[in-house]
Amino acid sequence: MHASQGRSVGLGLALASAFAFGGSGVAAKPLIEAGLDPLHVVWLRVTGAALVMLPVAWRHRALVLRRPALLAGFGLLAVAGVQACYFASISRIPVGVALLVEYLAPALVLGWVRFVQRRQVTRAAAVGVVLAVGGLACVVEVWSGLSFDAVGLLLALGAACCQVGYFVLSDQGGEGEGAADPIGVIAYGLLIGALVLTVVARPWGMKWSVLGGSADMNGSQVPAVLLLCWIVLIATVLAYVTGVISVRRLSPQVAGVVACLEAVLATVFAWVLLGEHLSASQIIGGAIVLTGAFIAQSAAPKAPKAPKALTTPEAPSAPLPPAAPGGPLPAEGELSPGHSPA
Repeated sequence: MHASQGRSVGLGLALASAFAFGGSGVAAKPLIEAGLDPLHVVWLRVTGAALVMLPVAWRHRALVLRRPALLAGFGLLAVAGVQACYFASISRIPVGVALLVEYLAPALVLGWVRFVQRRQVTRAAAVGVVLAVGGLACVVEVWSGLSFDAVGLLLALGAACCQVGYFVLSDQGGEGEGAADPIGVIAYGLLIGALVLTVVARPWGMKWSVLGGSADMNGSQVPAVLLLCWIVLIATVLAYVTGVISVRRLSPQVAGVVACLEAVLATVFAWVLLGEHLSASQIIGGAIVLTGAFIAQSAAPKAPKAPKALTTPEAPSAPLPPAAPGGPLPAEGELSPGHSPA
């Protein structure tokens, strides 16, 4: 396959991942409104996806001994933490707003790189952070005294913080012989997340009868089981797998930027399917948040300056021969932080 064809396939997979992830909220909210607790919906989603991915986990069982800390962190933050906080937030605030707050994560990753890892970031990355925070202020309409539920906003921010852990842990997989296969990490992340959520959500007290009925979606009755199948198969399994493969075919930066479309798609889905209309200022703020996330994820950190060669008066350094034509050049953005593996 030619490079251009591989890139086209990668872009298609990244768009499919964004589409699949973006549809999770609009399928989950009717189930929550029908009587299921948000944590129970999360448990159904993660446990169902873990069962589907069980054969993959068995195939990559060596990861349990090789990378236990990575698998545990991925399961706790990237799966259980993100999903629990996000689903709890959409039970209190609109889906689009919850996702836009969650997509502050790329900007937060830049803060992690700058202040925790103490690595330099570009001016463009700092501008992205400022834009994202300013856009969030428009989304929540701070001038009206936070008209949205404050607890819902905090839960959405918690999802953003857990997603930061997702980004950071995704960079810990390594390359070469000791690399952890990302599909295997996803499979075990879902299994660990399901175990953790079983303790937290206590599904034995769930209203199982809701799954046998219908849920209201903006005036239309939809079978609850159909919504659950969408959440498990499309919004979780397909979304994670296509997202990981797209990162391999594209650069992580490009795949991460395409993944930002999830917030836009989710807002459109919520508008069309759930009737959740946003004001003009919130739409503008959402566009600013996405612009800030785009800049933050695309910006590469400043490369460290190469140390100057030391010479002594007794032995002056000989001039270096000219570089051969067509010699390798350092790739731009190899260490770009905050990429999204979708």
